[in-house]
Amino acid sequence: HAAMPANKFEAQRADLEDLCKRRFFFRQAFDIYGGTAGFFTYGPPGCAVKNNLIALWRRHFVIEENLMEVEDTNIMPEPVLKASGHVDRFSDFMVKDSKRPELFYRADKLLEDHMEKLLQGKDVTPEQATEYQTVLNMADAYDGKELAAVLQKYNVRSPETGNELSEPYPFNLMFPTDIGPSGLIKGYLRPETAQGIFINYPFCYEQNGGAIPFGVAQIGKAFRNEIAPRQGLLRQREFTQAEIEFFCAPGAKPHPKFHLVADLELSLFSSKLQLAAEAPARVRLGTAVAEGLIDNETLGYFIGRTFLLGTRAGIAEAHIRFRQHLPTEMAHYASDCWDMEVEMSYGWIECVGIADRSAFDLTAHANATNRELSAREKLPEPIKELRYALDKKASVAMMKELKKDGKSVLAHLEGLPPDELRALAAKAKEAGSVEVTVCDKTFTLAAAHLEGKDEERTVHERTFVPNVVEPSFGIDRLLTAIYEHAYYVREDAGDKEEKGKRAVLRLLPEVAPYKCVVCPLDARVTAKYGDLLATLRAKFAELGVPYKVDDSGASVGKRYARNDELGIPFGITVDFDTFEESKPALHQTVTLRERDSMGQLRVPVAQVPQLISQVCLGAESWEGLCKRYPTQETALAAGAGGDASDPMAYLRKFQVEQLLETVVQEAVASRPEDPIQFIAEKLRAMPPPGLWGATRPDGPRPVCRQAAVGCVPAVHLARGAAGCGGCAGLPVSWAHPAAAVRAAPGCQGEGNHAIVMSIDGGRVARDSG
Repeated sequence: HAAMPANKFEAQRADLEDLCKRRFFFRQAFDIYGGTAGFFTYGPPGCAVKNNLIALWRRHFVIEENLMEVEDTNIMPEPVLKASGHVDRFSDFMVKDSKRPELFYRADKLLEDHMEKLLQGKDVTPEQATEYQTVLNMADAYDGKELAAVLQKYNVRSPETGNELSEPYPFNLMFPTDIGPSGLIKGYLRPETAQGIFINYPFCYEQNGGAIPFGVAQIGKAFRNEIAPRQGLLRQREFTQAEIEFFCAPGAKPHPKFHLVADLELSLFSSKLQLAAEAPARVRLGTAVAEGLIDNETLGYFIGRTFLLGTRAGIAEAHIRFRQHLPTEMAHYASDCWDMEVEMSYGWIECVGIADRSAFDLTAHANATNRELSAREKLPEPIKELRYALDKKASVAMMKELKKDGKSVLAHLEGLPPDELRALAAKAKEAGSVEVTVCDKTFTLAAAHLEGKDEERTVHERTFVPNVVEPSFGIDRLLTAIYEHAYYVREDAGDKEEKGKRAVLRLLPEVAPYKCVVCPLDARVTAKYGDLLATLRAKFAELGVPYKVDDSGASVGKRYARNDELGIPFGITVDFDTFEESKPALHQTVTLRERDSMGQLRVPVAQVPQLISQVCLGAESWEGLCKRYPTQETALAAGAGGDASDPMAYLRKFQVEQLLETVVQEAVASRPEDPIQFIAEKLRAMPPPGLWGATRPDGPRPVCRQAAVGCVPAVHLARGAAGCGGCAGLPVSWAHPAAAVRAAPGCQGEGNHAIVMSIDGGRVARDSG
């Protein structure tokens, strides 16, 4: 069995990390004090890229999905996180070196690393490879006992000393803190932003007019005391989350916009494929939902929208997959969970989690606070239904038996569907008792606690605890994916004076830290471009376009290279021709360079800010600009005597303006029912542009004498009489429908015939010489 090939991003990791540190995209926090693991500081370009990604996330979700947004606190009192389950269960399993207890490791990550090494062994059989891959897939799904057994089975030892490891034990990841000077109020730095949304649900529900469904977003810091932070931005102790809680009615959970993403074909790594150690499969999203692979449309919709955000931000589609949580790692209350994983230099990394959390969180906080966190929905028509209701005597007995938990259990029972409560009571009557679980606590209820009877009620509305579909984004992990997928090195960047390899960040304009860099050609230009630069600065500021100015003494090639490292998509070079009035084709124009193609266009300086803004907003593209503006070489070749840098010069070359004016006048005169179609047909009937100035087989075509008074050759010379060797020399079948050009009898060529041009019967020109 051959060793597994190295990850395609792994070879460039060291160079990319060096670039990010050297150009201060980010670096370890408290660097001058030696740094502390798990904390990073973003520098100017990194901060800009991160803010641009967050702004893109807001446009993609908050604006396009019409979500509400809240901002809750970073510190939370203990009761909030006790109710959510974080105080008791928010932990990872840790192991220590048996002889050096100061060395400790996160157990599941240690197991993953060990299994990857085993998979790369030379003598691994196919059966062993399947076994190792299955254990690798299951690593973070084992409980403590299972993890201990697996670590022992595969003889996993301390990576630094080779010593045996301790038994795995849970380590709570939250940072505790005291609130207030007395220290009597215990709190924690929040481990996620989601709880700040759940506890503000009733106020958002009210803001939404009491309507369901709706979504609430929050972006902010989260804090986790990671056991062994590593891998740069991927595993930090302080990081940025962007989360959505989409509240919807329980049941099928349809989504009105699912059809917009249904045809996306995604790489889905189902739990079934993982347990069989098979590869992910390409599946149409609509098919995955229809066949039940993805539980419901709302969950599927956010999976699709998450994929589109990733590709829009610059993550390569071929390196994105969605992994379904295994049954053993999925919370008991969740109906389905998928992670968007991105392949990077450290392997497949979870960047986004998308989970259907049912009604767990709202129910937990409702029970802890004795507040109703539900929704009401009016029925189209009142209905009569038979509901199983607990007897008052049974309710009192249960409250007395369960004491402080009685109220939450009673609320849970009364919130069950009638058939489910009736079945529960029947089961208790048959068995003598029954167990129910409320907020992760299990209670035993006697048959007497569930006695009741069916009552017919007229129902005008239904009350329910909303279910929640939660997409949770790790912004810093997405940034890592963007950097790794954007980084490449190219040979000889095209500048003759600067040969060799150059690193480039191919960041998309929407997330790039700066959209352009302004470079004067050299110091002589720097001395005279102050007014022009001031104009550009003002216009960029007005349009909200971030930019840099690089007027250092380095060559233009070197300046291009160092700004390519920053991922800046466009460069603006101001040269001597920009100020040369004797060269009207180049005067007040600049060179606009595109980073990836290194193509250069000559563009009027007044148009540059708007064009760059349009490209960054997606309203224009570099390819579109290439069709509108001349290349740098074409413009310079035109020089002082040309107008090639004028975007209208190309059109004037073929008299397009005059032709359009002619057919538009015809349309005005004729008043057809469909003027657009009329104009299009007239233009379509014109001879090919290449024939307007074509060279005849017997030599160059003579110049029409009417050109001096505004002749339109494409019309004037459209038809020549049969055998005419003069102006047109074109067959009659190429005639323009709006013109009739007749050669005088006995025409022998130029200077020996008369030409009369008429449009719609009106004679407009005559040349008889």
